[in-house]
Amino acid sequence: MASDVVGSARDASELVRLRALTDALTAKVSELEGRVGGEADPVERSDELHRILAANLPGTSVFLLDHDLRILIADGEAIRRLPWFDADMFRGRLVAELDGMIPDEVLELSLSTYRAALQGERGGFDFLSEGLTFSVQAVPVRDDDDAVESVLVVARDITEQTQAEQQIARQARQQMAVAELGRFALETHDLGRLMAEAVTTATTTLGVDGGGILELSEDGRNLTVVAGAGLPDGMVGRHQIPFGDSANAGYTLRTGEPTIVEDMTAEARFKPAPFLLKLGVVSSVTVPILGQGRSFGVLDVRARAPRGFSEDDVAFLSAIATLITVAVERHRDEQAARHAALHDPLTDLPNRTLALDRLAYAVNRRQREGIDVAVLVLDVDRFKTINDAAGHAAGDEVLLVLAGRLTAAVRSTDTVARLSGDEFIVICPDVKGTRGATEVAERLASAVTGRMVLDSGEHAFTVSTGIALAGARQDTPESLLRDADAAMYRAKARGRGRYELFDAAMRIEATARVRIEADLRRALDHGELKAWYQPVIDLATGSAVSTEALVRWEHPERGLILPMEFIPVAEEAGLIAELGLQVLEQACCQTAAWQQDINPELGVSVNVSGRQVIAPTFSAQVAAIADRSDLRAGTLALEITESVFMEEADSPATVLGSLQEYGLALVLDDFGTGYSSLSRLKRFPLDSLKIDRSFVSGVDSNADDRAIVKATIDMAHAVGLTVVAEGVETREQEERLRALGCDLAQGYLYARPQPPNAVTDLLALSAMVIRPLL
Repeated sequence: MASDVVGSARDASELVRLRALTDALTAKVSELEGRVGGEADPVERSDELHRILAANLPGTSVFLLDHDLRILIADGEAIRRLPWFDADMFRGRLVAELDGMIPDEVLELSLSTYRAALQGERGGFDFLSEGLTFSVQAVPVRDDDDAVESVLVVARDITEQTQAEQQIARQARQQMAVAELGRFALETHDLGRLMAEAVTTATTTLGVDGGGILELSEDGRNLTVVAGAGLPDGMVGRHQIPFGDSANAGYTLRTGEPTIVEDMTAEARFKPAPFLLKLGVVSSVTVPILGQGRSFGVLDVRARAPRGFSEDDVAFLSAIATLITVAVERHRDEQAARHAALHDPLTDLPNRTLALDRLAYAVNRRQREGIDVAVLVLDVDRFKTINDAAGHAAGDEVLLVLAGRLTAAVRSTDTVARLSGDEFIVICPDVKGTRGATEVAERLASAVTGRMVLDSGEHAFTVSTGIALAGARQDTPESLLRDADAAMYRAKARGRGRYELFDAAMRIEATARVRIEADLRRALDHGELKAWYQPVIDLATGSAVSTEALVRWEHPERGLILPMEFIPVAEEAGLIAELGLQVLEQACCQTAAWQQDINPELGVSVNVSGRQVIAPTFSAQVAAIADRSDLRAGTLALEITESVFMEEADSPATVLGSLQEYGLALVLDDFGTGYSSLSRLKRFPLDSLKIDRSFVSGVDSNADDRAIVKATIDMAHAVGLTVVAEGVETREQEERLRALGCDLAQGYLYARPQPPNAVTDLLALSAMVIRPLL
């Protein structure tokens, strides 16, 4: 009869336990000998021994062998579980005579172990037969002279214990395999490698013939083999299975539960997949790979011989499937993050970063292959009008339509990207020189120019386009973008709705702009930017109630540079925030000194850019500067242009509100030059507004200007705002403004912007009453 023999070596704890049992048996023998007496017949002693051991060791079979290894006792509950055991046939026989009656391996181990026991050595072995596992221990039995006269053999059925140990070991292997796969999953971002490793781990650990991962398509119609083991060459990555024909995979996805198949040919729940039958698959287990929103697919393992799969096996595969789920979701999140980092959230077009990357690739191709590369920057003319009139939602709708039209108007090899706001870039590699670039510009203009009927209403557009062609070898993506941008601004300046090609003259201007930016960075580091001041006069008293701080650049080589030359550069280069804080600190410190020496009520106003206002930390920064300069509370005002309100209609409201909470006054500068109105601005926390000099210059001579100024003053007073007139240059203008009820004024009539020392003298004159200079 076929039998498998398990080696006698066991772990240390098992040996200790078995030796303790042997000692107990020896004690029982000693007790027996004491009870029956040394003169008793060996058979009588054996019978008594059997009864005592059987009573004390249930579930154990006992054999007693004499010095010739003849079986005197052969009985017990455990050994009767073996079909080849027959106590009547065994009793009285020599062990060697059992040849052919018991498995050969058991006989061989028995003889060697029992003979060693006759020599005084304790020993044992384990064997497996008929699906049962037994542990056999042989103990030498000594007489009064300490000579071995017999061998006591105890056989125990340890099947349950062995199975439990095997289950623990199997679970440990599976847990270790999952842990190793988890470490691999953390180390790699290659989803394909992870899936291949997952299939290898599953099939190797379970000892099956093959397995695979099948991914469900987004439309749910097909499954694709994305990783596999034991599959024909070329199947992974290319073989698709219609969902309806996917057998256990489809069944698993439909139920959402693991599917165990013990005999594929007898399966009634679904029709087996033909390719599985062709591979000779008989048994399999399939587990779902879940995901957020929809299942990713399945993991399955297969065997070509009948076998069962335990709950532990299913849990092991489910743990691997969970690892894959986490990796898939991480991969999807990373892809989404990469996409978000490189694409515009509104239009889903490439953003500046991705556009520059593709432009760099095109420039490199030009240097290798000599192709022409054109960069076109497009800006929608008067786009702000739509946002102001119809709101940002309408503006977003327009941008979405424009993005689609621009994309449809170019080749698939071209790139359309959104740079910011209503500004787009088109990158055209392998274009046919200047002619080809201008043809693209005309085609783009034609695609977006004209009337557009949208949900928000009917809109009409033109675009201003700047074109730059890669020419010199030193051209970079950044320089080409800068050149195209400069050409676009030239197009706007020349009337909008047209295109301009970047030329040598523009290059000179661009070079100068780059030089200014570099010098400006140095100037910020070396303190070359200084605050000058122009008094603001109370028209009722003629007193200087405050000053406006105006930045001047004292260039070491070029001398004094006015703001119009460097402020736009500072805005574009992202330096305006640092510049603004430097001027603000100078103004606060200087005004605090004037408050202490001349007039404790003197105020100061400082211009603030839109980039500063939208910064979340701006309010706290301003308050900190005012506090450490010891400026008197309530005497600092910030001047903000209409564009800050109109272009950032939502976010500044919160920031401006927090500025007022810090005790800072807010002034609307250059009112009347933008598209705002008092009715829209009243929801912002303003304290005063400045009438632009273009209206003040004609207040004494032009009826329209006078009417506009009067209406502005009346409406501002109606909502509690103080009114400041800018650019007052004549006594006639002053008198007219006073008659119209204007509160404050500043201009050349009183003083030009000057350095602090000159303004100090001016403020100290005539008890701080400044008379007109003309």
